[in-house]
Amino acid sequence: MGADETEVRTTAGVLRGIGEAGLAVFRGIPFAEPPVGALRFGAPRAVRSWEGVRKAMAYGPPPPQSAAFGMDALSLDAGDDWLTLNVWTPEPGPDSGLPVMVWLYGGAYSIGMASLPEYDGARLAREGVVVVTLNYRVGIEGFALIEGAPANRGLLDQVAALEWVRDNIRAFGGDPDQVTVFGESAGAGSVAALLAMPRAAGLFRRAVAQSVPGTFFSAELAADFTGAFAAELGLRPTVADLASVAPDRLPAAADAVGARMHTDAVGARTGGFAERWGQVAYTSIPVSPVVDGEVLPVDPWQGLASGAGRDVELVVGHTRDEYRLFLALSGMLGEVTEDQADVALQVFAPGTADAYRAAFPAAGPEELYERVHSDWLFRMPSLHLAEAQVAAGGRAYFYELMWAAPGMGGGLGACHGLDVPLVFGNLDGGLPAMLLGETPPAETEQLSAHFRTAWTAFASGNGPGWPAYDLERRLVQLFDTSPAVAAYPEEVSRGLWRGHVFGALPLGG
Repeated sequence: MGADETEVRTTAGVLRGIGEAGLAVFRGIPFAEPPVGALRFGAPRAVRSWEGVRKAMAYGPPPPQSAAFGMDALSLDAGDDWLTLNVWTPEPGPDSGLPVMVWLYGGAYSIGMASLPEYDGARLAREGVVVVTLNYRVGIEGFALIEGAPANRGLLDQVAALEWVRDNIRAFGGDPDQVTVFGESAGAGSVAALLAMPRAAGLFRRAVAQSVPGTFFSAELAADFTGAFAAELGLRPTVADLASVAPDRLPAAADAVGARMHTDAVGARTGGFAERWGQVAYTSIPVSPVVDGEVLPVDPWQGLASGAGRDVELVVGHTRDEYRLFLALSGMLGEVTEDQADVALQVFAPGTADAYRAAFPAAGPEELYERVHSDWLFRMPSLHLAEAQVAAGGRAYFYELMWAAPGMGGGLGACHGLDVPLVFGNLDGGLPAMLLGETPPAETEQLSAHFRTAWTAFASGNGPGWPAYDLERRLVQLFDTSPAVAAYPEEVSRGLWRGHVFGALPLGG
């Protein structure tokens, strides 16, 4: 063993990691058997033990990916040992007792992998916590409702990883009774789902949900989507038929359905996919967690309102301009028409389009389009999750990121995903460079330090540094160049959505 290498004994065998800048780092640790062959579309199965020492110095291969942003190229011929995790620890050893932070990536439940550079856990771990990142199945492999397979396999993968943490993290210097699960976008939706899942009860003490998406599917809607995926391949929506398709070919079927439904819904507005799949037809999101009544018995808002997460402390929040990123990526910044804004208001507003326009009388078509998308998809689902937690007697802390991203010409505002590089402190290359620019301004590092301090303090049991949210004062943390505590700034949107009930999206809209 080299001088910079470290060995740790887990329940399955001995792992050898490597020292990096004062941390011990272990990559590519299997927490379940590869979900292929006879295990395809099954619940994760505990990893088999091994003899000798297993090297844990390279990331495991990602699960099959959608073609969005070219992610499919990163998973081609990468191997099938998808269910692995990674650990950064400042103090390996059973007596350290450090808080543990377990990250769940986002990516519309269709893309994502723990090996992306923006998820490197080193800077967070240097704040005195053990950081764990993990792969879970996405797309059809992880979330399609398939006849003969358990629902929400991606969520079950996350539970299996959390069980691994419970059983093994003490050897890496972590305290299994001080686990915080945190995630952004689909990762935040996963956190919300875990809060409502009996199988996840007791596996984490705290949770951070950054931009919770409102897209949870009813079983009927999810089954209809799976039927469309199978039809795209000329197959039946069963385990037997879909397992005949190589894993790297399957995401293309979901991509085709997602692209076609969005084009049809936006173009036709009535009939076709818009009538069949309702609001989700306008989003190009063909997979999401399924409220199946078993793995996920109820949607997260109902679950928290009934007290399912009462014993878990929760930080939840969103960015100010969530949907601006998607406008930029689609080439619509500065191009939204009155007609497009009117369609968006008719589809997504909780009341009438006129009510939304009246609430924001100075807003032009692009602002209205962006606001109603942001509110429906991320902002109000996040707020309602916190309010459900508080109403049931639980504790929640709320935040809003106000700082405008300097990347892509400065037109992104405080957009979706901006909090990810700030939380991890990885401020260059890849997604961070797109959002922050090739040379981030000086205040970026200071704002990142505020996020890292708040998240790690919360994980340590000391709160994030601002008052808990309540239903009267509604105090929230505003993250900007000068962070401040103030009343929730989106009061107009909150009023518009006050009576709306988020839950499982139905078949037929």
